[in-house]
Amino acid sequence: MKPMTLVPFTSTDTARLTEALDQAVTDGATPGGVIALGTLGEPPRFLTAGHVADELGDTAPGPDTVYDIASLTKVAATWPLVCQAIDAALLSRTAPVRAFLPPIEGPAPSGEATIEQLLTHTAGLKASTRLDHYRGADQPLHELLCREGLEGEPGVHRYINRGYILLGLALTHANGRPLDELGRALWDDLGMPDTTYGPVARGPHVAPTERRIPGAPRIWGQAHDDNAALLGGIAGHAGVFSTARDLARYAEHLIDPAGRLHGWLRASMLPFAPIETGLDRGLSWISAPGNVAYHHGFTGTSLYLNPGAGRYLAVLTNAVYHGEARRRIAPLRALALKTITAT
Repeated sequence: MKPMTLVPFTSTDTARLTEALDQAVTDGATPGGVIALGTLGEPPRFLTAGHVADELGDTAPGPDTVYDIASLTKVAATWPLVCQAIDAALLSRTAPVRAFLPPIEGPAPSGEATIEQLLTHTAGLKASTRLDHYRGADQPLHELLCREGLEGEPGVHRYINRGYILLGLALTHANGRPLDELGRALWDDLGMPDTTYGPVARGPHVAPTERRIPGAPRIWGQAHDDNAALLGGIAGHAGVFSTARDLARYAEHLIDPAGRLHGWLRASMLPFAPIETGLDRGLSWISAPGNVAYHHGFTGTSLYLNPGAGRYLAVLTNAVYHGEARRRIAPLRALALKTITAT
């Protein structure tokens, strides 16, 4: 990859992003949100709009507002922890995941998926992930997941959460420590004090997500993802909460050539499997033209990195507050990707 040439964001960039975030709020796509953007070595800038939630009146979001980052858990928790475990020889990219789990007797088709296949969503695992179907089972979760048959062709990309649930279980077993403790140690080391697995105490500093049943309490400070919630909010695919300030710190560490995860980021941006024209899956991250890596979270969050230009951009919203978020904030995400790519 090309050496870094710093490309700061322009005033036009920030004006367009501010306008797009404001428009998302005006259109009812999200109650509010925060964008963090920056260039390596410079303090991050924060753009805000709207309010945290209707329940909190005019309380505005800010750099320290805590959001459920949903599937950004995959790149802010599981991916760096797997990288560390591989460096420590606790995991191997090419070995089957069952090798890093408690022993399973007999056939375990999904357990033969390699760590690399799970990271790249190319293991061919069963697409639907419904842990509620395992209620009342006698076997432990890792065995239930590993004994499932394959549904797709290994090597073909299909975005699947269960692979990251398996990675979370493998990390726990290989390290001999709970996943939330591993995450806490990682985030403390990176200077991310407000990043944590839930639950977190509800309050004006925490953005609530969805009301699943009319008249029922809104999900607030607990994992929005059903499968993560069944795992106590601690899982490899979802369950982490974070802030714009913390994600800016994380992003800067990743794009910094001196950062210990920078080499892994560069390696993880190499294309492993095509997703669609112009987009490939690397190790966890989506690899896009212009030397960009990014990932989304279902609740309305995104993280974009351009290590060649030394720039990053994080979008935190609770767009799922109004229901399915993907379509609602698509224009904002499209502009974020276009902005991070421009050099």
